[in-house]
Amino acid sequence: MSPLPRHVKPRILEALHDTRIVVLQGARQAGKTTLVSEIAADVSGRLVTLDDDLTRAAAEADPSGFLTQVPGGILAIDEVQRVPALVLALKVAVDRDPRPGRFLLTGCANLLRLPAMQDSLAGESLLGHTSSLTRQDYLERACAGSYPEALARTPGRRRAAWLDNYVQRIVERDAADVSRLQQLEELPRLLRMLAARNAGELNIMALANDVGMPARTLAPYLGLLETLFLVQRIPAWSTNVSKRVVSRPKATLLDTGLAARLVNVSAAGASVTANPDLAGRLLEGFVAGEIRRQLGWSEQTARLSHYPDHAGAEVDLVLETDDGRIAGVEVKATSSVTGRDATWLTQLRDRLGSRFTGGVVLHTGPTSAPFGDRIAALPMDVLWST
Repeated sequence: MSPLPRHVKPRILEALHDTRIVVLQGARQAGKTTLVSEIAADVSGRLVTLDDDLTRAAAEADPSGFLTQVPGGILAIDEVQRVPALVLALKVAVDRDPRPGRFLLTGCANLLRLPAMQDSLAGESLLGHTSSLTRQDYLERACAGSYPEALARTPGRRRAAWLDNYVQRIVERDAADVSRLQQLEELPRLLRMLAARNAGELNIMALANDVGMPARTLAPYLGLLETLFLVQRIPAWSTNVSKRVVSRPKATLLDTGLAARLVNVSAAGASVTANPDLAGRLLEGFVAGEIRRQLGWSEQTARLSHYPDHAGAEVDLVLETDDGRIAGVEVKATSSVTGRDATWLTQLRDRLGSRFTGGVVLHTGPTSAPFGDRIAALPMDVLWST
């Protein structure tokens, strides 16, 4: 039996000459796959079907990489609605390379009306986000901090003097006004030790040893620093997806400019060649502070925590709404990221299933990219510029 003539075939070939992504939609068993297979053969393209388990798994694991398998040719993807994350990857791919005729898709449903696809399309505005800021720019913002009077001072000696005086005023006036603790003169040293561990897990014994105070007496001093809005503790988040969660909170200074001053470091001093580990701690604290501020005015309430476990998994920041939805944030001081940087977000997503609404890897580079279902890498300034 000879194949039925398809009058739409010339229209598809015509569209491939001037359109980056061409979509053929229709009911199952309408002959879409057969037609697209013919077209792919005619133009020396490749047809892959997401009805195949292995192919679908590859597309879900690395949507961006999946789309690069036919360099310079046409990739035809059958039943694209089975991996909604491909929509985001396709958007990024054709934005970067606008040549027509790169992708031919089929779907047995109206792609734009699928709930999962709408969720993916809702993220396109973020995935289209680019930034002109560099790693050095972010470090300079983190080291400048957010106190208006400090920012009004010239960077360097004048700003440093204001921050030094600020710490002294806290000890001599504010701390004494709200507390009857006997060793208030130890607060600057305690703050410096916390700044050196910024965004790290709070180990009371190790901290007490460094400060020179008994561990049993340290708790009220940490509480006083929180009362004075100098430090925030970020509790460990746990759920029944893992019984091996580490229980220690993280501790960050609410102002990274103060943190940088207390450890006597500038943006240049936290550079790749000088102290890259310190840069990571400063930028994670910077992001945590920004999220805390935004939660203060957001219509959506959420609890901020972090997720570590004894097996080595760690998500820097976790946001949980009161209805149980979870989002994760990883912070990278590097300007380029890979799929490995989203490993723990992917693990958390797979454990939580539908409760996981999204994860982002915030970095210091210029562009955005999808890293699988509900996970993306975004420039750090997406926090305040979108």
